[in-house]
Amino acid sequence: MKKVKKTSKKFIGFLLVSTLMWLLITLSKEYITTITFPIVYKNLPQNKLLQTSPIKEIDLQIKATGFKIIRSNFIKKPISLNANSLSQKSSRKYFFLTGNQKINIQKQLLSQVLLEEILLDTIYLELGSLTSKKIPVKPNLDIKYHVGYDILEEISIQPDSVIVTGPESQIEKITSLNLNSLKLNDIKSNFSEKVAIIKPLNIKEVKLSVKTVTVSGKVEKFTEGGFKVPFKVINLPDDIELNTLSKTVEVVFIVGLSNFNKIDINSFVVECDFKVSKDNNLMYLIPKVVGKSSLIKSFRIIPNKIDFLIQK
Repeated sequence: MKKVKKTSKKFIGFLLVSTLMWLLITLSKEYITTITFPIVYKNLPQNKLLQTSPIKEIDLQIKATGFKIIRSNFIKKPISLNANSLSQKSSRKYFFLTGNQKINIQKQLLSQVLLEEILLDTIYLELGSLTSKKIPVKPNLDIKYHVGYDILEEISIQPDSVIVTGPESQIEKITSLNLNSLKLNDIKSNFSEKVAIIKPLNIKEVKLSVKTVTVSGKVEKFTEGGFKVPFKVINLPDDIELNTLSKTVEVVFIVGLSNFNKIDINSFVVECDFKVSKDNNLMYLIPKVVGKSSLIKSFRIIPNKIDFLIQK
């Protein structure tokens, strides 16, 4: 039994030495293979800026020993490509030939690694100017007020627009910027909330002058009031005399409590257009509020139809 074990150890040792020698011989030989290297661009024109991300990798066919190939694959140091000499294809599209950079690329490879071929012959770059633009923000509000309360004035957003800076081709696509959702419940007092601006996901390399805006509002208890308001009949022919049962309508309105005493009968202008009734063969007038105080939140007219008699 001891002899068998001794023989097995000798065999395994021989096998390991043989394998190691085979690897050394194999890796010492030269091979031609393709390796993908990351790339970076340098010496872009000073007055130009990349508008979109160019290709980030390039395939190089190299000739080297197995040892150098393994090391090149392991290290993969980025290859710098010189973009100081570009040809223009269109207003923003530029290109350069990689073949002109063969010496530059060879210098960046490991010693004893020979560049055989660059598998991509042309690289395109989209270049433009760095620009700024004022973009409005769009709120996403879900505000529920306590019963009897409401917003007194239009909700304020400060700032209501943002300066956006970045590549020209990306900036021109932006027409507005959305805000994060603001949800408030049972509100019965003034509010002021910081809300983040949502940066467009499909647009990179863009900077915003501010990252948040302030959304605020004045909230007040609202009350109901009403006035008997005289109305005026317009577009009435000179040869027609119109008689109505009443010369006034009641305007019932909703207004903030602090502004209630600022509203009077002169806060409303009511008109009835005779031409509308005539054109639609109606035997009644339709009263409409054509002017009102900006303090009024909402209103309704009672009655919404006025019967009339014509005397010629």
